[in-house]
Amino acid sequence: MIMWLRNLFLLTVLTANVHALPDINSWTTSKGMKVLHVEASELPMVDIAVTLDAGSVRDGQHHGLARLTHSLLNKGAGELDADAIASRFEDVGAQFSASADLDRSSIVLRSLSDQALFSKALQLYIKVLAEPSFPAKDFERQRKLMLVGLEDKQQTPAAIVSDAFFKALYEQHPFAHSADGEIDTINALKLVHVERFHAQHFVAANAVLAIVGNVTQQQARAIAQQINDALPKGQAQKPIATVTPSQQQQLQIDFPSQQAHVRIGQTGIQRGHPDYYSLYVGNHVLGGGGFTSRLVQEVRSKRGLSYSVYSYFLPYAQPGPFMLGLQTRADQVDQAIAVCRAEINKFIQAGPSEDELALSKQSIINGFPLRIDSNRDILGYLSVIAYYDLPLTYLHDFREHIAGVTLADIKSAFSALIKPESLVTVVVGRGAQD
Repeated sequence: MIMWLRNLFLLTVLTANVHALPDINSWTTSKGMKVLHVEASELPMVDIAVTLDAGSVRDGQHHGLARLTHSLLNKGAGELDADAIASRFEDVGAQFSASADLDRSSIVLRSLSDQALFSKALQLYIKVLAEPSFPAKDFERQRKLMLVGLEDKQQTPAAIVSDAFFKALYEQHPFAHSADGEIDTINALKLVHVERFHAQHFVAANAVLAIVGNVTQQQARAIAQQINDALPKGQAQKPIATVTPSQQQQLQIDFPSQQAHVRIGQTGIQRGHPDYYSLYVGNHVLGGGGFTSRLVQEVRSKRGLSYSVYSYFLPYAQPGPFMLGLQTRADQVDQAIAVCRAEINKFIQAGPSEDELALSKQSIINGFPLRIDSNRDILGYLSVIAYYDLPLTYLHDFREHIAGVTLADIKSAFSALIKPESLVTVVVGRGAQD
């Protein structure tokens, strides 16, 4: 127990390391798995992430299947049950996690780099990744837990407005469906669906691998080879359907909450979009820069309509949403929405001021080192770079791209993309008459 606590301390407390911009090594395995590696020897630890094209967009009609499958990975593998897997990871001070989001999934290992400990952690990680046994009793337990979660969501206005916004925005596209599934689809899931999903998606050609930590490139290649050997070659998933630009909608969902939850937005951009940096900086001015953003100034500071208001772009392999969110009293909903729409229109027409642009660029550039100040942060970036096929120089180039954004770039990008007449608005809360 003392050894485990010591190992956990090393894994969690010693991550306050500040990295220089990392050099990325890249190669592809014999079965087609792309690998990105960064050597970071300052700490005695290794972080590994296998990212798969196995998010909820691959659920088909079985909404919730990807998330259920990933929740079952560490419930049994080979001859090991859930308790044995948890105990063995704990014994070597390692941490395991698996998650499925909208358009990708991740299976992550964090371990000390001590060879004896890491070797055991890696072998267990590979077994859980490649040989899950999906015990029937755990399948039923996890399925029931998902149903409980869905019942809780029905009482949570923030979850209701998020799901309703995506459904309104994407309609028949796979992006319209929550990774949590729906009660009827979860009830209909069978163990065979999970087994088939794993067999189809957990293959080398459908995976990218990120490795960060106290391992050389030679050692990283050996790690990648072991994972490559354990997975079938398989095939990469075909690209998902093209997103159709959203059309104007206004949706009111009555809910007995003190505050109305509001989402306004439209389809946005995909990863790698040429206007990404212009839109990123522009949105920092509009609603992504915290208390200095225009939306906060106009909605909160000047009018007191909401404690928090924000906007952001969420790019995926296909265009994700541009979204604005806030909470306000039911009798203030119309006014708050009108102010937000007015600010969007004003921003499209005139863009930011010189001072706003300078302050936002300075804030983004100065804050960037804090976004890559741990192995885990870098691991996340490597996974994104590999999965979305971004340039290997992405981290090195980021600040330069931000610094190069001009007022004209922002105005052009926003006016080309954001269409006020096509905005989707969803409100969850009591009707104004209440």
